[in-house]
Amino acid sequence: MIQRRHILALGMAGGVALLAAPLRAQPALEATAFGLDGSSDADQSSALQAAIDAATGLGQALVLPSGIYPVADIRITAPLRLQGSGRTVLALARGDTILSIVGAADVTLDGLAFAGNGGGTGRSDTGLVQLQDATGAVLRDCRFTDAPAQALLLARSAATVTGCSFGRSADAAIFSTDSLGLHLSGNRITGCGNGGILLWRSEPGWDGSVVTGNTIADIDWRDGGNGQNGNGINVFRADGLIVSGNQISNCAFSAIRLNTASDTQISGNTCTHSGETAIYSEFAFSGSVIANNLVDGAAGGISMTNWDNGGRLAVCSGNIVRNIAARSLTNPDVNPYGIAAEADAVITGNVIDGVPGIGIGVGWGPFLRDVLVSNNLIRSTESGIVVSVAEGAGAAQITGNLISDTPRPLVAARWTDIVSDRLQEDAAQFPALTVSGNTLR
Repeated sequence: MIQRRHILALGMAGGVALLAAPLRAQPALEATAFGLDGSSDADQSSALQAAIDAATGLGQALVLPSGIYPVADIRITAPLRLQGSGRTVLALARGDTILSIVGAADVTLDGLAFAGNGGGTGRSDTGLVQLQDATGAVLRDCRFTDAPAQALLLARSAATVTGCSFGRSADAAIFSTDSLGLHLSGNRITGCGNGGILLWRSEPGWDGSVVTGNTIADIDWRDGGNGQNGNGINVFRADGLIVSGNQISNCAFSAIRLNTASDTQISGNTCTHSGETAIYSEFAFSGSVIANNLVDGAAGGISMTNWDNGGRLAVCSGNIVRNIAARSLTNPDVNPYGIAAEADAVITGNVIDGVPGIGIGVGWGPFLRDVLVSNNLIRSTESGIVVSVAEGAGAAQITGNLISDTPRPLVAARWTDIVSDRLQEDAAQFPALTVSGNTLR
């Protein structure tokens, strides 16, 4: 074990070089050798920074034993493995940030807890842990609690975050901008003020992140708005994402909300008790696959809309949507529906049960082009399938659906006005529509 007096005796930069030979024989450096004390209330930032600089200079891991270490503004700028015990707590001593990884490759944080402890200013551009221009970063089995803003803030970085827990973040648990590709898996997120996982880009472009197997719950919308806050997973301008196998519950707005995101796959997620639309692909999206998800409890089930802003090209299949509420507590403009689409979309093989409104909405006013609705089961809704026949609306094909326990199974509408509630018989009046083979019970 290296003694602290040896480090102090060596002085400035020359100390690391002189120690290199004996330390390289060891698998890791012990942080306690640099004066870190897990039982002290004193700010230990300088000691931890010295230990990190020594470890990166020697190319060795740094081990932090169990204890609570008050620190702030620690920087890692070179490859490093920072290893905790699972009960190693880095507590915010001042400011907003505990640790930053800047311009570094291959940094691993393992078995560490990062605690905000009610401190910080709450500036939205800060995180307890920050990554900037980092590649190959790994955060494994770490805990984040009481972040004054973001728990984990990433910019232009590639990282794997797995098996971590995030609790009581004032803003969001994970907020990434312009990522180089993230893999977020097996994390637990709860009690965030504005969002769970946010994947944003400054301009539309390829992202390629994978978000899978996470549990997200109790997401509020502290800063208000009509959808930018209150989402379990929020994607903005980021293309090529896979969002799969997540359990998402009790979000003020959406479980999964994609805005201007193309080539995305949303599959196998369980979304319960959403305050607004559970799964939303909106504005200038192109190429959304929304498949095999379960939506139970929301003001709207699944939406693929905004053709007026270029939103088009979607497949919605194999989903269960049930127990839709009569109104949204967070967005009073939402009328209840199961699934809605407007342009270049296929809606097939879904089950919709219990909607005090529209089961499947096809188009809105003139915003309808080439929508296929087939082989869906719709039960216990006020209107089964409502298709727009307003001036300028395009083509739709409605075939092979089973609709039961629904007063108005097939409806043609101009905006909110019902033109026909017997569309099976009246379809010939609307040349842009093909309506056939539906079973109405």
